[in-house]
Amino acid sequence: MSGRGLNENGRRSRRLRLSAADVVANTLFLWAGIAIASVAFWPIYQSPSIALLVGVTTLAGSAVAILGAVFRWTSPVVLAATVVVFLLLGVPLAVPLQSLYGVLPTLDGLWQLVSGVALGWKQLLTITLPVGDYQALLVPAFVLVLGVSVIALTTALRAKRGGLAAIGPIALYLAALALGPDYATWPLVLSVALIVVTLVWLMWRRWYARREAVRRLAADARSTDGTGAPVPSDHRLFGFRTIVAATVILAIAGAAGVAGAVFAPPTTPREVARSTVVQPFDPRDYVSPLAGFRRFLQPATASEVLFTVGGLPSGGRIRMATLDTYDGIVYSVGSASVTSESGSFTRVPYRFDQSAVSGQTVVLDVTVDGYSGVWVPTAGQLEAIDFAGSRATSLRNAFYYNDTAGTAAVIGGLRPGDEYSLEAVIPRQPGADGVAGLRPGSAVVPGITVLPEETEIVLDRYVDGIDGEGNRLAAMIDGLKADGYISHGISDDEPASRSGHSADRITQLLTDQRMIGDAEQYAVTAALMARQLGFPARVVFGFAPEVNESGATEVTGDSVSAWIEVDTQQYGWVSIDPNPPVREIPEEQPEEPTTVSRPQSVIPPPPLQPDRQDEQTPQESTPDEPAPDDSWLAIALLVARIVGWAALGLAVLVSPFLVIIAAKVRRRRLRRRAATPLARISGGWQEYRDAILDHGLDVPATATRREVAHAVGGSQPAILAAISDRAVFSPREPSKEEADKVWKAVTELSAGLGAGTTRWQRLKALVSLRSLGTVARGARDSRRTGRQAVGKQVAARQGSDRQGATP
Repeated sequence: MSGRGLNENGRRSRRLRLSAADVVANTLFLWAGIAIASVAFWPIYQSPSIALLVGVTTLAGSAVAILGAVFRWTSPVVLAATVVVFLLLGVPLAVPLQSLYGVLPTLDGLWQLVSGVALGWKQLLTITLPVGDYQALLVPAFVLVLGVSVIALTTALRAKRGGLAAIGPIALYLAALALGPDYATWPLVLSVALIVVTLVWLMWRRWYARREAVRRLAADARSTDGTGAPVPSDHRLFGFRTIVAATVILAIAGAAGVAGAVFAPPTTPREVARSTVVQPFDPRDYVSPLAGFRRFLQPATASEVLFTVGGLPSGGRIRMATLDTYDGIVYSVGSASVTSESGSFTRVPYRFDQSAVSGQTVVLDVTVDGYSGVWVPTAGQLEAIDFAGSRATSLRNAFYYNDTAGTAAVIGGLRPGDEYSLEAVIPRQPGADGVAGLRPGSAVVPGITVLPEETEIVLDRYVDGIDGEGNRLAAMIDGLKADGYISHGISDDEPASRSGHSADRITQLLTDQRMIGDAEQYAVTAALMARQLGFPARVVFGFAPEVNESGATEVTGDSVSAWIEVDTQQYGWVSIDPNPPVREIPEEQPEEPTTVSRPQSVIPPPPLQPDRQDEQTPQESTPDEPAPDDSWLAIALLVARIVGWAALGLAVLVSPFLVIIAAKVRRRRLRRRAATPLARISGGWQEYRDAILDHGLDVPATATRREVAHAVGGSQPAILAAISDRAVFSPREPSKEEADKVWKAVTELSAGLGAGTTRWQRLKALVSLRSLGTVARGARDSRRTGRQAVGKQVAARQGSDRQGATP
């Protein structure tokens, strides 16, 4: 029995006598919902730590909610208990690296835990996934699971509308999706499973509440001799019938949803929170590193050691930045709008998953000497980076990486004395003669807004008569190397060579008598030409030092270089060096004036008769008729597509309600077309009683027809109840005309129930599920009524026989 108990002194106890079944069932349903919803956290963390966090936090939050319900804690007390659990378990579960012996919190851990409540959300959205147990990024998941477990179970056990607790796991699932990546993991399975658990939970609560109401009614109706009132025998099957009906509806709606997902899958990435958050590092805020190419070649920095690299393989290059956007002035990192074409710079938790990259794994130890800047020297595709030295923590928190471009940066920049070690995979590359066999890949790079016209002219000359994308690419590279000469234009013994890589500088490179430039111009020119050949291409700025195979390699300013990368079907991004070899530059030939001889002009004789317009031969062909305007057709197709998708979505939404309405129509038809007039009259009363239930009137399960009519009020329901009772209990078989009159009255009275109500209330009654639980009972009543009618006919026949035998 629920309610407060009495102690020995007659005072009410502070404990609440909760039903064990109620507590256990609600707790298990909540645990199932949280378990399903928490699977959506796996793509974010991909670590056993998240499983441990969800399990322990759910148990602790459930304990707080149950104790609060048993001892009737007020809201402030429940909140205080939740905060205590948060502080005790937060560090070992959400900041495990800062815990003592793995179970005890520390001051640093508590500080990260508390600050993570406010800052962890933004940090989680600006970091590369998965994050594991890095820093305090488990705090958002810890707060969500703890809050949902406490609030949802407290609501289920103590709130008047306990069914609202089912919102908790759904909210947890949506939050995990919002914090996760832009791709879905088992979206259909998780969504359907969560809906099923939620629906079964709600149905169980409804069945349990009905059972308790029936028991209270039986207790209140206890007779004077101490015997209890009879309890309806079908109350145990009510929950089962309701769950079956709801499962059928869910199956229909789920099938419609699956069909929509299979035949019309999404074509764009999901929009999640990290898709719209502003990243802290924006490469467009910094000058293009290629623009400062020649500052490394100045006498003061050409021989200066910028940094040393240990572990660099033979022939290896150091990448500083990858540039994929050209606007006619500079080649830059990223475009004006941060899109998936250029990628985005995000924080690196502990390592990148480069298992899909085939190549050589290297470990580089880098020590910064004379270099300073935001761009971090790397090689290949980064897997992990570990900073050392006095600034290790600040550099780690300021490090950002763009996996699409393979470019790393540190907000605030590197300084002399900084040290770090990185693991990377250098992708497999084709051989020296393998360029000719390459085929363009499918990578997408930002479009070129300004293209020098001379690149097309020179490219046509290089690839004239050559077939095949790879062969044409190789011919373009060979042409630049054959025609070009290297000059930085810095020393006095070098020919003039203007710096920069704008459109006019590339035009000058290709139109001068001698093609003179350096890697800055040749890399840009090769990238633009490769784009015209159909290859996605970009420029890489970095260093090409002479590798010291016996020790660390010293990278000096004069080893600065630039090359291109083209995306291919066979290898992905392939590095190609388009720079000509360093060789002697020939003297420029003087331009001699050329005398042009004009040919003698031949003057034709005047025509004898000038051609007249009206005597001209009419044209054999008529002007082409203008193409029909298809804009209206396109608009009509667009409108039809929008209407079709809207209709499909509407059909999915209303399909469960249509099933409910169809079930009620079929039930009414079966009752009205029963085999005997008595069954039709009994079915008519059942139809009216179901209409009363659907309109929200509470009718006890054990109420008689007269009691139901009294609850509704009015003389017409009372008359209908009396007619139904007389038909059922009278030995005379009712006629078909009486059955028709009863159904006419049922139709009128059912319509009258909606009088004075709003349209929304009438619609709610139409799709109500309250009366569907009476289908099985109605079927039994119909069969019992049929048997009673047969019994009446037999009794009437026997009575007439006895009367005929009387003398």
